[in-house]
Amino acid sequence: MAKTKSRFVCQNCGSVSPKWMGKCSECGAWNTLVEELEAQPVRTGSIDIGDMSVPQKIGEVTFDETERYSTQIGELDLVLGGGVVKGSLILVGGEPGIGKSTLLLQVANHLTAGGRKVLYVSGEESIKQTKLRAQRLNVVSDSLYIVAENNLEKIKHHILQLEPEVLIVDSVQTVYSPEITSAPGSVSQVREATNQFMNLSKRNGISTFLVGHVTKSGSIAGPKVLEHMVDTVLYFEGEGHNLYRMLRAVKNRFGSTNELGIFEMTGNGLVEVADPSRLFMSGGSKREAGSVILPTLEGTRTVLVEIQCLVSQTNFNMPRRMAMGIDYNKLILLTAVLEKKVGMTLYNQDIYLNVVGGMSVDEPSADLAIIAAIASSFREVVLPEDLVIFGEVGLTGEIRSVNQVQQRINEAAKLGFKKAIIPRTNLEGLNKPEGFHVLGMQHVEEVFKYFF
Repeated sequence: MAKTKSRFVCQNCGSVSPKWMGKCSECGAWNTLVEELEAQPVRTGSIDIGDMSVPQKIGEVTFDETERYSTQIGELDLVLGGGVVKGSLILVGGEPGIGKSTLLLQVANHLTAGGRKVLYVSGEESIKQTKLRAQRLNVVSDSLYIVAENNLEKIKHHILQLEPEVLIVDSVQTVYSPEITSAPGSVSQVREATNQFMNLSKRNGISTFLVGHVTKSGSIAGPKVLEHMVDTVLYFEGEGHNLYRMLRAVKNRFGSTNELGIFEMTGNGLVEVADPSRLFMSGGSKREAGSVILPTLEGTRTVLVEIQCLVSQTNFNMPRRMAMGIDYNKLILLTAVLEKKVGMTLYNQDIYLNVVGGMSVDEPSADLAIIAAIASSFREVVLPEDLVIFGEVGLTGEIRSVNQVQQRINEAAKLGFKKAIIPRTNLEGLNKPEGFHVLGMQHVEEVFKYFF
């Protein structure tokens, strides 16, 4: 007979302690240790080798190109690296109401239209509630099966009986195993459910989507091992009052993690944004001082974003610095470069920096655009509307080269821009589009003298 013992598991990081403590010794979170009963099976000293795996030479392993298939949603396929890999386990996280269930129901509709059988397991809604959302999204298919179930053993029974090609579980935090005494959503339950779904996916070749709740800090609820067990981790980003949603891959065993998918939330579900550059640029007809257009890279895609800066004289002893969409420390560093190398007096000025549209830019090529935006607002000089600026700026004020210059220039020319200021070292071998003027700069002093 199995022996039982009590243990305390942190619901934040998953660490185990033999006794209760107010503060977790691993992650430092308070009041997160919950008592659980663990069943310890008695060892028999032997193993069953009837179904043992056989080692193979890596050169003899065959891979069929049909192992990856499209979801018929271009933005999602881009983030996944070209489509869904057969037998993969994909975790989708995001804030409540961000559109996780909506997107996966649309994915199910597109996959069934391609002749694939899909099982949608709803742990938070009844079948009628899911049907209401499906009607709003115009989801009608004879190959889409829906079941409202939380019991892991019953879900496994439905999977083995139905034999679907795609499984969607919404959400993994609501699934529980009767063999574990802890409550649904606890670390032990989430870990066990994910492990069972992983085994089913790999053995039967079922592509599985798991919806994961997020904590107040924005990370997926449950232990970090949950993200290690799955093949791909997708995060939905966006504000509740904003119609646009951004989908990023923070982990992907079958593709790049640098891609970005952009959707618009409508009454009929999520719609792909065909031209994200127009989304992140101001809709105003006239450019103002402090506004600069930056061609930034998101994976293999070039997106033009607008950086806005407001510089105003402060009434306090300590000037205020605020950055949204740009690293705060980068703003402080570039402000110091302007003061030291250009002689701009900013110690008595408040500086507010923002990336339009809720975009986040973290690549070095944004340095020169940020400097130009600060100087433009401070001097009240409006930069040309048909100009884009990019380049990395060093602490000594030199403008350093960046990558994918040709791609950035081509995207700017396609959207009607006529001029670009880039690092001088990137001019070599550059093919300028017809009617497009490119100016190379070597130091921030050159940029300052050119405009101001």
